[in-house]
Amino acid sequence: MLMQTGNAPAKDITDRSRGLRDQETFLPYEDDELDATTTGEFELSERQALRRVPGLSTELSDITEVEYRQLRLERVVLVGVWTEGTQVDADNSLTELAALAETAGSQVLEGLIQRRNRPDPATYIGRGKVDDLSAVVLATGADTVICDGELSPSQLRNLEQRTKVKVVDRTALILDIFAQHAKSREGKAQVELAQLEYLLPRLRGWGETLSRQTGGSGRGGGAGGGVGLRGPGETKLETDRRRIRHRIARLRREIKSMTTVRQTKRARRTRNAVPAVAIAGYTNAGKSSLLNRLTGAGVLVENALFATLDPTTRRATASDGRLYTLSDTVGFVRHLPHQIVEAFRSTLEEVADADLVVHVVDGTHPDPEEQVRAVREVLAEVGADRLPELLVVNKIDAADEETLLRLKRLWPEAVLVSAHSGRGIDGLREAVEQRLPRPAVEVRAVLPYDRGDLVARVHRQGEVLSTAHLPEGTLLHVRVGQALAAELVPYRAGDRLTSEERVGAGR
Repeated sequence: MLMQTGNAPAKDITDRSRGLRDQETFLPYEDDELDATTTGEFELSERQALRRVPGLSTELSDITEVEYRQLRLERVVLVGVWTEGTQVDADNSLTELAALAETAGSQVLEGLIQRRNRPDPATYIGRGKVDDLSAVVLATGADTVICDGELSPSQLRNLEQRTKVKVVDRTALILDIFAQHAKSREGKAQVELAQLEYLLPRLRGWGETLSRQTGGSGRGGGAGGGVGLRGPGETKLETDRRRIRHRIARLRREIKSMTTVRQTKRARRTRNAVPAVAIAGYTNAGKSSLLNRLTGAGVLVENALFATLDPTTRRATASDGRLYTLSDTVGFVRHLPHQIVEAFRSTLEEVADADLVVHVVDGTHPDPEEQVRAVREVLAEVGADRLPELLVVNKIDAADEETLLRLKRLWPEAVLVSAHSGRGIDGLREAVEQRLPRPAVEVRAVLPYDRGDLVARVHRQGEVLSTAHLPEGTLLHVRVGQALAAELVPYRAGDRLTSEERVGAGR
């Protein structure tokens, strides 16, 4: 049975976007630096500076060249196949697809769901239902169909031939959003690699005139070539596949070289015993807003899916003076394309090497449990599922009380915050500091007053348990890492100064 959800997905997404846009507006830092324009604000203004006016293009279109043309979504019809779960789950999946389509710059006209045991191997929704889909496309004037799943090359070809419009699957849609939002050199290379790996098995000819090349040029090839060289040469598809494979190999080498730089920075933090905290979560859950609130990073904040792709690392200071880093990561989504996970593996390894994962959940989402499941599934793929996890429910200022009570019962240890208003941020800081790894070595040392640099390092890298000022120097009872403990060996106080410590502390 083919169920039409009408304009509900588009309307729901529009209303939800309008409501969340207000709560995701970037707030100034706590030091009230309102006049300082952040990097994120520059990126947001640049992203909104040029917009396409629909209906003014005179370009001729050819539906047989879908994979060779730039993906430009305009007026779209959404199609999903409901194979398992409840109807609410199917509706939520299609609503999320509508949000992805709007993020890519298209207008959602209609949403359709087909109930099947499994997708049809030839046409995804079944041969009989393709005619109904074609009628909807014709009635609405849509020029694109987006399917809520990854289509095989044959499914794409059959649907395009029957509907006479461009057909895009969920994977291609997400890759297009990534291509729009990637800014750094590494991010662009990772997105291009994922796109080429997706495109390689889906190549097809550009018409009969370009389907083949000659066997060679001049006397040595072509129809007039020598013995063994006559006849058709390398096909156009074979040429395209060969070039794509060469480009993929080159991109992998480039990404590997960029990974070396990332590993060098990571090794420096490890050598200095700086704990690392990774902020992970579903896309548009408010990870960048939370990073801005905690560190004043000034990264881009926009009410859109996958608004920020490039990871950002900022330094933070605990209440006891210890330094640690907070890293924002790329957002996750249900059915995240495998190509994306593989291409961004070097970036996602930042999460796997962290000491703590702050898992951000959107408290206003209709199905937060599914968000948590999807994120943990991706974390398991990169080996980050065994790390300590701090669950954070964001956007509590926009969620109703009934939802918050249900989430509290579901996740009693979760921290409830609002990155927009600042509610619960202090409690989040305390929860993060409590879960930071403690230095391994406990030391009592008397540092001369001319070694203030060493005292400062102890405060930055270690945990200060007590401090006392003696005539010969500063008595510190601290927990530090192995490297710093070795530097404190010449100043070790031993147990004999315990009484002096008590006297000094009382002065």
